[in-house]
Amino acid sequence: MKNIAIVAGGDSSEYEVSLKSAEGVYGFIDENRYNRYIVTLRNGDWKVNMPDGANYDIDKNDFSFLINGRKIKFDYAYITIHGRPGEDGRLQGYFDMLNIPYSSCGVLAGALTFNKYINNQFLKSLGYRVADSVRLLENRPVDTGDIIDKLGLPVFVKPNDGGSSFGVTKVTEASQLKPAVEKAFSEGREVIIERFIEGTEITCGCYKTRTKQIALPITEVVTDNEFFDFDAKYNGQVEEITPARISGELTDRIQRQTLEIYDIIGAHGIIRIDYIIPADNHPVLLEINTNPGMTTTSFIPQQIRAAGLDIKDVMSEIIENR
Repeated sequence: MKNIAIVAGGDSSEYEVSLKSAEGVYGFIDENRYNRYIVTLRNGDWKVNMPDGANYDIDKNDFSFLINGRKIKFDYAYITIHGRPGEDGRLQGYFDMLNIPYSSCGVLAGALTFNKYINNQFLKSLGYRVADSVRLLENRPVDTGDIIDKLGLPVFVKPNDGGSSFGVTKVTEASQLKPAVEKAFSEGREVIIERFIEGTEITCGCYKTRTKQIALPITEVVTDNEFFDFDAKYNGQVEEITPARISGELTDRIQRQTLEIYDIIGAHGIIRIDYIIPADNHPVLLEINTNPGMTTTSFIPQQIRAAGLDIKDVMSEIIENR
């Protein structure tokens, strides 16, 4: 059987969330077809974590480990890191050099989508609708008045080169903007400030293989929080409705657009794209997730269940598609 490394952890604040995704993927991958191992990465320390609590160092020269004098090499890597180095293309480059297939998009797509501002400007140039935004670089002067003149209020302030939930603030008053920027910079080297758009927040997952393409049912996100923040995502302060309460025509349009963007960015495996639907019913793209959360309650497993698919079959399709 193939040896599958479920690669988790990483160097961002989403380390713990990534470990929960790894547990989910471990259960989703068919144990009758594959040998499953959870591999954690943290600040250069790479280890295999065995079910009995033992752990073994990874040999980074060939991505292998020794157990009882026997060398085990991995045939495939399922990347569940949210943030660096698994979502920005760096880890993918490492696996490319070792010729080890992996679950997610490659170096270019990872680097592109990880930088929210650059990715959205690229898609905007192709005619896709995105929120107006401003990009801030570390150690550069920030003119809060100019930002408000360009974008108005409210705005969302978040790390431009980080994960999804940490360091994000909804700013409704000018006095809140500078502290929000400082908070976002604590999570990354760049910050993106986006114009607030009133509407219905939805998310659509999809994946493709050599023989088929699957756009999953859309999930509607409803929360009483200021926005879909960490507590809403991971502490149950949200209602997730799958399929979303939108028209069949709008559902079809969003699913087709998600599949189009999948090809444009050169995605691989499962991705998820978040949108906001304003009053005019023309979706605005918010963010592309190339390594979406895979806990048992995450959006993708929900959407796979709603589609009537067996998640173990989907995981096998992803693994065998390289």
